[in-house]
Amino acid sequence: MPRRSRLDASGILHHVIIRGIDKRPIFTNITDRRDFVERCGRLFPESNTACYAWALLSNHAHLLLRTGTVPLSTVMARLLSGYAVSFNKRHTRVGHLFQNRYKSIICQEDPYFKELVRYIHLNPLRARLVPDFDALGTYRWSGHAPLLKKRECPWQDREYVLSIFGNEKAYLRFVKKGIDEGQRPDLIGGGLVRSNGGWREIKKSQNLIKGDERILGNSSFVMNILAQAEEKLERRYAIKKAGINIATIEKRVCDLLGLKVDQLYDQGRYKQLVEARSLFCYWARSDLGISGKDLSLWFSLSEPAVSYAVRRGQNIARQRGYELTGGTRRKGRGA
Repeated sequence: MPRRSRLDASGILHHVIIRGIDKRPIFTNITDRRDFVERCGRLFPESNTACYAWALLSNHAHLLLRTGTVPLSTVMARLLSGYAVSFNKRHTRVGHLFQNRYKSIICQEDPYFKELVRYIHLNPLRARLVPDFDALGTYRWSGHAPLLKKRECPWQDREYVLSIFGNEKAYLRFVKKGIDEGQRPDLIGGGLVRSNGGWREIKKSQNLIKGDERILGNSSFVMNILAQAEEKLERRYAIKKAGINIATIEKRVCDLLGLKVDQLYDQGRYKQLVEARSLFCYWARSDLGISGKDLSLWFSLSEPAVSYAVRRGQNIARQRGYELTGGTRRKGRGA
């Protein structure tokens, strides 16, 4: 059965699960864990990805993330590929480190945020990596201790998490109550999913919804997420059908910002050129699906710089009402 495409959008909450191939360890010592944490510390701020909870075990890891303007797939590809290369070099091994693709579950925030934070942070205790709940408070490789101010983790959004719980004491009480719940397959298997027949059939009859391991939420949440995904696919199809390509984006950007196409690839850093490149990167990434790696090669930029350019281009398009096709929107519409 072919695997289905990932679902993602800016601002979406994801429970990410990473597993070692054949259940083998992906963290064997402090150096491995420190390497992974340091990579998170660089990539998440660069990509504007918020992290609320995390836990590193031996053969798997959990992350609760909210995507920024850089797609989750891009962030995770950089994180996992970089880590796998360094792990293999350290341990003189070859071959795959991770089991297939990482698993990402889109989560409805209101009913599941607290539950997911608790579930993720109790994992080291369930795995017996710490002897008791008090020891969990000093466990170095999860987001629990940073929330209690017992360890530093600048890339974890401590303030947001505690704002949901109220304060540290309320958070601690809530987590402690979950100890006796044991494993929570409902939090890692997904909630409702669409049946065979596709989105158009679902719109005809809500009774066709059965469940989807990619989404954790109620019926209306699932339908909304799937609708957004369908709209994105339909837009990509319309763009392809209209014959829009790189040359189209080059011309549109240059027309809007008063440049010639060859100027777009100059090495200068003046404002007009920076804005043009940013707008180009945004449309190339969002509408044509061109990877950040390819864009970095075209413009001789680092991938983090491309990520910043995409965000800048998105802001420019929204603020000025620029559209890839057609005219320019009036300000305030869809901004």
